[in-house]
Parts: sequence; structure tokens; C-alpha cells
Amino acid sequence: QVDLVESGGGMVQPGGSLKLSCTASGVRLEDYGIVWFRQGPGKEREAVLCINWKGETTYYKDFAKGRFTISRDDAKKTVDLRMSALKPEDTAVYYCAGSWGARCLATEREVKYDISIWGQGTQVTVSA
Repeated sequence: QVDLVESGGGMVQPGGSLKLSCTASGVRLEDYGIVWFRQGPGKEREAVLCINWKGETTYYKDFAKGRFTISRDDAKKTVDLRMSALKPEDTAVYYCAGSWGARCLATEREVKYDISIWGQGTQVTVSA
């Protein structure tokens, strides 16, 4: 059983855009708030943003505001992450994860301990 599967990663030029998708299998997407994490080379995994059952976004990191947009379609069992104005420092493995209760906790510290399911990650590389 694979609960969440990410797709859409790849290589993109600085300033470019990319859409990542997270698809649920074997679980009901509507039971979870979905959090996007990322982990860059030599860095710790960090929570970036979250979408709850109402479609409301919680940003955990300022770098995502204005550049990263999250959306969900429970009928299609997908959550999308649209990224624009990408920078080399955005290079990372991006993970989607589920928070049981269809909610987004207020802080990164809290949400890191609230994850019930994880995807396998998809690599995003930003370079010229």
C-alpha cells in the first residue's frame, strides 16, 4: 500500500515554474490536511505549507508566499503544488504528507509531529 504518491518533479531553469501533484491511494484524501515538505541537500526537512479540508492554506515559510500555491481536489484525490519564480535554493526533494483530522496546525513545530502518512518524495532541481 502506498498512501500518497508525488509526481511532477524534474529540472527547471531559475525563474521557471513547476507543478507537483500528490495523489492519494488506499486512503481518503478528505480525511487529511495535506502538508508539503522539502529537504534540500545537507538540510533538514522543513514544512512549507498546508491545505486543510476547507481549502484554506497555511504557510509555514515566508519564501513560499507569493511563489507557492497549494490546491486540492478531493474528488480526484489530488493535491497540487504550483511553484513559480524558482530559485536554485528551491532545489530539494519535495514530499507530501497527511495530517489526520483534515487540519493544518499553526506552526511547523506542531505539524512535524502530527503527520500520519508520507509520500516517497519527488526531486526538484533548479539550475541553468
